[in-house]
Amino acid sequence: MAKSSARAARPTYRCSECGWETGKWVGRCGECQAWGSVAEAAAAPTLRTAASPVTTRAVPIGEVSVEEAGFRTSGVPELDRVLGGGLVPGAAILLAGEPGVGKSTLLLEVAAQTARYQRRTLYVTGEESASQVRLRADRTGGVHDELYLAAETDLGAVLTHIEETRPQLIVVDSVQTIGASGVEGVPGGVTQVKEVAAALIRVAKTRGITTVLVGHVTKDGAIAGPRVLEHLVDVVLHFEGDRNSRFRMVRAMKNRFGPVDEVGCFDLGPDGISAVADPTGLFVEQHHGRVPGTCVAVTMEGRRPMLAEVQGLVTPSPLDRPRRTTSGLDGSRVAMVLAVLERHCGLRLSMQDVFASTVGGARLHEPASDLAVAIALVSSHLAIAPPTGVVAIGELGLAGELRRVRDLPQRIAEAARLGFRHAVVPTEPGRRGQGVGTPREIEGMRVLEVPGIASALEVLRLTDRPG
Repeated sequence: MAKSSARAARPTYRCSECGWETGKWVGRCGECQAWGSVAEAAAAPTLRTAASPVTTRAVPIGEVSVEEAGFRTSGVPELDRVLGGGLVPGAAILLAGEPGVGKSTLLLEVAAQTARYQRRTLYVTGEESASQVRLRADRTGGVHDELYLAAETDLGAVLTHIEETRPQLIVVDSVQTIGASGVEGVPGGVTQVKEVAAALIRVAKTRGITTVLVGHVTKDGAIAGPRVLEHLVDVVLHFEGDRNSRFRMVRAMKNRFGPVDEVGCFDLGPDGISAVADPTGLFVEQHHGRVPGTCVAVTMEGRRPMLAEVQGLVTPSPLDRPRRTTSGLDGSRVAMVLAVLERHCGLRLSMQDVFASTVGGARLHEPASDLAVAIALVSSHLAIAPPTGVVAIGELGLAGELRRVRDLPQRIAEAARLGFRHAVVPTEPGRRGQGVGTPREIEGMRVLEVPGIASALEVLRLTDRPG
């Protein structure tokens, strides 16, 4: 009996960042790898749960009504696209993003647009005062009689506001600033975040209130707090963008009501945030004439094709170790492209400074942009401008071959819609041997199919330095 009591009293250590538990103290969390975050946790009381009355009786699934779970527009079309149609009554949505990216501005716009549809909205702010939020609403035109504002950091007070206002949409900015009395830890801790989120989601489900929670992110870009928070909610959205650019994107990481491969595009300006239905113009520079060192790639953001211009600059290096600088591109893939060009195309780039970037703050991490990166770098190195009106689509292999990419017809159709007339793409497996650069007409474009990077450069006449 004494041994059983000793085992029951054995302490438990918990990470304050992610909630990972262990039987002994360690300096580094075994889950999130955070240093100094593991501390002794209070012993949980032993509880026995007895049967209790049910809230609603169980019915055959065919008798469950789906009308109550219909989509309602948020008033922001790009957000509706990501959500799969709009806001669902009773849904819990988690929106995470880096500080200053525009989360509060976006959700204030959603709250204002919802209020304009005569649907009462409650905006709970725990990071700003009510006056600060009102100033932002004045600047963005978000003042409406059906939009209620509360500056609270106590969970009990937030639940009281919900009882009094009876909203159809709740925005909590942010869940890490709300604390629950009687629960161990400080606001933002693992236990507090779990309790606050569970209480708000419970109210949302029982009363059919759409609830949007703002979440912080760590320095690695992951959502702060316990991972169970992402399991509790119905939708997880990431709001991302470059601080030096006005362009922002909302990406769905989890969605129980729609697809998870959609993105919404926004423009964050001094007058608020606005939807960008056609973002391609932000990432393609309009040049007057042919310019060496440029090429247009077609990337897929979710199910949306977007064109982005890649620029390269190759110059002799005065340093023993030439520089390799990238912006908006994956540095390791650019290094791989350089190695393939030197090995399979005979270009001497080892003693050259190489700079590669995208226009307008676009981020291209898809392998389909490899061919455009290679063409831009070769064009700069040889000082030969590629033909005008050309897009390049293809993944580059280590053997110098070009691999097919997904959704090629959609990419070509988008390029044709924007006025491009030529496309260089990998050869289809069934058409190999029909001649390098054999043109085809697809969506009104002249499509040139090539098997490898050397053939692509030959078709574009990027093989000899001008004499």
